[in-house]
Amino acid sequence: MKAYVLEGVDKLVYKDVPVPALSEGWVLLKVKAAGICSSDVPRIFKTGTYHFPTIPGHEFCGEVAAVFSKKDRDLIGKRMGVFPLIPCKECRYCQSGHYEMCSNYNYLGSRCDGGFAEFVAVPKWNLLPLPDGVRFEQAAILEPFAVGYHATTAANLDGVKTAAVIGTGAIGLFIAMILQAKGIETTVIGRNAEKRVLAEKCGVKNYIDESAAPSDAQYDLVFEAVGSNESLLKAIDKTRSGGQIVLVGNPYSDMTLDKKTYWQILRRQLTLYGTWNSSYEYNAPSDWSAVLSLIQEGAIDPSLVITRVFGQEELPDALSVMKNHTIPYGRMVVKFNEQ
Repeated sequence: MKAYVLEGVDKLVYKDVPVPALSEGWVLLKVKAAGICSSDVPRIFKTGTYHFPTIPGHEFCGEVAAVFSKKDRDLIGKRMGVFPLIPCKECRYCQSGHYEMCSNYNYLGSRCDGGFAEFVAVPKWNLLPLPDGVRFEQAAILEPFAVGYHATTAANLDGVKTAAVIGTGAIGLFIAMILQAKGIETTVIGRNAEKRVLAEKCGVKNYIDESAAPSDAQYDLVFEAVGSNESLLKAIDKTRSGGQIVLVGNPYSDMTLDKKTYWQILRRQLTLYGTWNSSYEYNAPSDWSAVLSLIQEGAIDPSLVITRVFGQEELPDALSVMKNHTIPYGRMVVKFNEQ
């Protein structure tokens, strides 16, 4: 099979590799579409992954092509989304059903081989059956959609009338779309006018271009979805006294608070929440089943976040666009096995 193999930092090679072998509880998924996360860019070009070689890609979906156990034969041919975190099932967090906080997890696309390939081995437990009405392009970005949904569950939404989302990446846009669907007046705060086009394409009603006219408005609830120290300080500044802040963005570097900002948190009695990943439970309600319901109901179309769809051999082109920021983008999706 063909796969994109990360053999070292900034050394992604498209080549033939063996089809993954299966073990008990695992299935072989024929990848149909994969999203490229913003975290994939530094993983490929700067920091590397946990070991080499590794096939990146943790946002993907496809069809079950083979199974290890005969008892799972009914899964063959079924369309599936994939929760990429593989929990240990033994730590205190797993025992309480909080698999996203697992102390000893594995992860498709970073700690083990992921979805930038024609086939990938996936635990049966991590499979989410896709209804007929959900397209592969939509299912490829269920993961960031679920992460955005999980972030909205971190805060107490009772009494929240106004919210702001700092950041116009896919997760930030999903958060804004979810909040609007809940009837909360939501503003997206972005860096420039080009980001406005992207936000409005996703149905965002209120957008503030901070480069043109910084706003002094404050909100009941603010989501920091960038991961920079500047955006963290901005989130604190834009939250009203007694308000809430949800920290979502993966940090680019160290995050620091000066004395004045720390006093703001204390004296204005702000509540800060940390959130990461999403909740998932095989064949049970979770963030993933919730976002799937939103798609089926037509409340939110995740494909609005997709900027462009690439062919299997064009994945390096998609990475180049993201690395060099040649255009404003939400999510890039790559189709596999189209022939």
